Amino acid sequence: MNTYIAILISAVVAFGATALLGFVLIPALHKLKFGQNILTDIGPRWHAKKQGTPTMGGWMFIIGSLLAIFCALLFCKLTKTAVFSETAAIATAARAKLYAGLLLALCLGLVGFADDYIKVAKKRNLGLTEMQKTVPQAMVIVAYLTTLMLSGNKSMLIPLFGRISLDSVPGMIFYYIFGIAVIYGTVNAVNFTDGIDGLCGSVTVPVGVAFAVMAILAKCTSMSILGAALAGACAGYLIWNRYPAKVMMGDTGSMFLGGLVAALAYGLDCPLILLPVGIVYVAEALSDILQILAIKLAGRKIFKMAPLHHHLEMSGWSEKRIVRVLTFVSVIGCAFAVVVFYNTVK
Repeated sequence: MNTYIAILISAVVAFGATALLGFVLIPALHKLKFGQNILTDIGPRWHAKKQGTPTMGGWMFIIGSLLAIFCALLFCKLTKTAVFSETAAIATAARAKLYAGLLLALCLGLVGFADDYIKVAKKRNLGLTEMQKTVPQAMVIVAYLTTLMLSGNKSMLIPLFGRISLDSVPGMIFYYIFGIAVIYGTVNAVNFTDGIDGLCGSVTVPVGVAFAVMAILAKCTSMSILGAALAGACAGYLIWNRYPAKVMMGDTGSMFLGGLVAALAYGLDCPLILLPVGIVYVAEALSDILQILAIKLAGRKIFKMAPLHHHLEMSGWSEKRIVRVLTFVSVIGCAFAVVVFYNTVK
């Protein structure tokens, strides 16, 4: 019972803290003049009306989720509720998944913060260059994967198949190449999804819930607390970010969310579950990739504008409708993922 109370504490504190932080952070961002610069060449022209909306709002749910996790872990300690396995080796691996996962998300969020800061404070519309973002992201990801490997995480769950060992030279090579691709892709796919009011936060709420449920099925309390914090924090953030948005998360927030989503998948040893759980993220990233390839190879566009949510906007859909539909798609993908995961671990 205490385990479920800890999960509930995580969700409620994350929601409440994030929502309340809006009363403090948004006026501060206005005072600092940290407003969003809208580039009409990479988005619909009518987005120009959002010029000046405070950005870096991601700090709201970063702080909110960290506070929630601390409160949930403190509750577990006070009530002597086991968060990690009693077996030393498994407990070490589980702790690494939680704390290294949080550091992964935080460090990626800091890369996003640097990008946001350059855009709004230094008045450079494009912020960091792709290389300036990619190199630190790759370094953080490699450090994260190395931490997991050294702590004893040397296997992977394949949905509907079972666990495979990576405790060999070829396995380790695959582990790093695959891990860098998956985490880097996840972080940037979540970043692509943050393009209209309320979209990224809305599709991420069911992602957090799904991971919390899958962690319960896997008897992994730490990851269920983390998933609940993600869901609660995003829900609290939507109070301020739903259409019309009073604040935007910026790369600070989207990269943190991407890192946390990837850390949850790796925390359950099942990175491939990101495909159904993050179905909207995948669609957003694929639409952008396909658009670039079509232009370069065929000299024509597939979509009216990429990523997907901009195509839907250019097709006449309102921002509210896009958010509703893609959130529903996210819910379906997450429900499917839970069923698949249950049949993998049962």
